[in-house]
Amino acid sequence: MTDLVRGSSRDYPAQTREGEQRSSVARWRRSGQVRRLVTYVVLTVVCLIWIYPLLWMISASFKTEAEIFSGLSLIPQSLQWENFRRAWVDANIGDYFINTVIVTISSVLIVVFTTATMGYVLGRHDFIGKRLIIGLLGALVFLPQGYTIIPVFDLITALRLDGSLFGIILAQSGSAPIIMILLFAGYFRGIPRELEESAVLDGASFPRVFFQIMLPLSKPVIATTIILQFIASWNDFLVPLVLTLSRPELRTLAVGVYSFQGENFTSWTDMAAASTISLAPVIIVFLFLQRYFIEGMAGAVKQ
Repeated sequence: MTDLVRGSSRDYPAQTREGEQRSSVARWRRSGQVRRLVTYVVLTVVCLIWIYPLLWMISASFKTEAEIFSGLSLIPQSLQWENFRRAWVDANIGDYFINTVIVTISSVLIVVFTTATMGYVLGRHDFIGKRLIIGLLGALVFLPQGYTIIPVFDLITALRLDGSLFGIILAQSGSAPIIMILLFAGYFRGIPRELEESAVLDGASFPRVFFQIMLPLSKPVIATTIILQFIASWNDFLVPLVLTLSRPELRTLAVGVYSFQGENFTSWTDMAAASTISLAPVIIVFLFLQRYFIEGMAGAVKQ
């Protein structure tokens, strides 16, 4: 009987410590859940504040002029589909949309090819002055577009391409998209060299190694480049504005939406409808490629 009492007394501290550990784990889990809940609430509020202007613009595209200035409500009294018709037909947004599609798709194809080839050379090959080139590219990231518009305009004019869609395409795709070059360089740098060396031993040429082996492996970065260049070209305002001054029919959507603002009158409903039309393709492209966009950014950064 005495031994039984002694045994139970010896087990009591161990049971107490085990209970304290369980309670501490439970408190830690509850505190983690509370922190997670607070984080979700704060981020939700920030997200709603962040996207409110976008939601208001979409809502304004279905309102009348009087409703727009009556308050900040997001729910229109009735859907004014006539705003989209006027914007598409009467304001020539349909023509501007086609011009923007041609310019954007062409510039995306050119930029994907040029940035991939430059990134492949910088990421896979060593040569004299490589570090200097990468440093200069990094420094040029901070150069504003406004500083380069004059030489770009002079070059396009010298080539007699001003006032043409091809001139806009070259101006938008030849502006050294440095971020995309560095993304490709970082991604290619992390690919094992054994793949390239085995292909060379099998008799593959340089173009074949690049197009059949390296380029297919870089699909996440290609998707990232497509998204970045698509957004940049689709929303570009300065270059199309300067290069289409003599030919207004070649305007892109960004310039076309700006033309709604007149000196004496501005149609805010039509402008909101045109802006909604302009924004829809960007959202669709990003939703389809967002997974590859995140993979491309993460893969290039890890390297």
